[in-house]
Parts: sequence; structure tokens; C-alpha cells
Amino acid sequence: MNDLPEAACEALNAFAQAPGWEQRARLLMQWGERLEPLDDGERSEANRVAGCESQVWLAGERQNGRWHFRAASDARLIRGLLAVLLARVNGLDADELARVDMADWFASLGLSRQLSPSRSNGMNAVLQRMRELTG
Repeated sequence: MNDLPEAACEALNAFAQAPGWEQRARLLMQWGERLEPLDDGERSEANRVAGCESQVWLAGERQNGRWHFRAASDARLIRGLLAVLLARVNGLDADELARVDMADWFASLGLSRQLSPSRSNGMNAVLQRMRELTG
């Protein structure tokens, strides 16, 4: 999978330069600020992702056969994790999205050790919800 979306390559480069967890955590917070906002109508129960400890909402739409997702959360660290997940999946078609290995993606960013089981489960729930929307 050398043909990563441009934003995913940008994330890999940025996180590769962060030498420790403190720098990666700061970088995550900065990436979280990049999330495209959801309007109040999109922060609905229908868009809420079940399986997340924090509140997470996900909206997705298909544009020219490719998927574009937007997400929001009430937790800063989760917003950062959502941002780097969206960097990895936005612009993919449904088949490519089905093959995304989330654990591998977070490991390549140097974030897997810091993902608590509940955060990891939450990110898996988000990815699963994306796959439901694209299926």
C-alpha cells in the first residue's frame, strides 16, 4: 500500500519527526484542530458512533466513487486520533477502505503503544461505522 493518500503521507512525515510521546501527543492535538466541523444537525444520534467512550459523530459522503468523511468528538485526544484516521481513509473507495489495517496505521505513526484498549476499541468502532456507511 505505497499509494497512501497525500494527507496520510503528511501525517507519517509529521509523526516520524516527533521523537517522543509528548511531542506526538501535542501533534495529535494540533491535527485534531484540523477536523472539518460538523454542523449541529450532523451531531445527531444517527451519526453518533456506538462503542466509543467519548462522544463521536461521523458523517460520510461519496464523491466521484471516493469516500469523504468528517468527524467530531468532545475529547481533544480523540479528535486528534480521528484526524489521523481520516487522513488515512479520506479519498478511498469502498474496497480500499475495507482493506485499511487500523492497528498497522497507528503503529506506523508511533501511536499504538499509547492507544488504551478503550481508545483502540473506539477507533475500531469508527472504522467499522465507515465500512457500514460504504457497504
